[in-house]
Amino acid sequence: MRLGEARVPDGLRVYAIGDVHGCDRLLAAMHEKVTADLDARPPEGHRIIHLGDYVDRGPDTAGVIERLSRLGEADDHVLCLRGNHEEMLLDFLWANPDAGYNFLANGGAATLASYGITVGGKRSATPTSSGLAELFATRLPAGHRAFLENLQYSARFGDYFFCHAGVRPGVGLERQDTFDLTWIRKGFLDSDADFGAVVVHGHTPAREPEVRPNRIDIDTGAVLGGPLTCLVLEGAEYRFMQVKEDGAP
Repeated sequence: MRLGEARVPDGLRVYAIGDVHGCDRLLAAMHEKVTADLDARPPEGHRIIHLGDYVDRGPDTAGVIERLSRLGEADDHVLCLRGNHEEMLLDFLWANPDAGYNFLANGGAATLASYGITVGGKRSATPTSSGLAELFATRLPAGHRAFLENLQYSARFGDYFFCHAGVRPGVGLERQDTFDLTWIRKGFLDSDADFGAVVVHGHTPAREPEVRPNRIDIDTGAVLGGPLTCLVLEGAEYRFMQVKEDGAP
C-alpha cells in the first residue's frame, strides 16, 4: 500500500498530531484549529490521534497530560498513543534499573519541574533516582498516571497505520514489537518496503513533514522551536495544519 492509493474509511476524517513534548500552549492552539476545521466542513465522523511524546523537554508536561486526559474522558473521538518518552517516564516511576538516568538524560527534569520537583535544588527532598521516583509518584495525580499507563501503542484506520516511531520491515503490522513501535529509526526510516499500510509516525524531528510513499513523519520539532504539525486525512487526500509559538521563525 502506497500513498496515493491509501484511503481512510469513507466518511471519516482523521487528524494526527505530532510530538508535543510539554508544549501545552501549542497543543491548545492546535486543538482550536482542529475544532475550527471540523466546524467549517463537518465530516460524518472523525478521529483525533496523538502520536506520543507528550512529556519531557518542554515547559508544561503536567498541562499537556491534564489536557489530554480530560479530553480523552470527554470525547471518544480522541485517541492517544504511547511514545518512547512515556515509556521512559513509566520505567522511572516503576524504579527499573538505570531508568532514572535515561529519564533525566532525555528531558525528564522538565517533566519533574512541571510537577513542582526541582532536581538537585532545594525543592527536591531526595537526590537519588529511586527517591525522586517516589517523590514524583506522590506528586503525579492519579488521573495522570492512569492516562500514561493506559496509552496504546498503535492504531489503524483504513490503509493508514499510526504509531509513535515506526515499524520493523518484514514483520506484519499486527505482530510489531512494542519497542520498535516506540523507538525504531534504523531499518525503518531508510526502508522503501511496502509495510502493508502507510505508516504515520513522529519520533524523528524534521524541519518539515517528511512524506514518503510508505510513511509520513509529522514530528517537526515543536519543542525545538519548530511548528506543531497535524496531518489531516480524508478519503485518499492528505493535508497539513501547523501552529507555532508567537515570534517563531
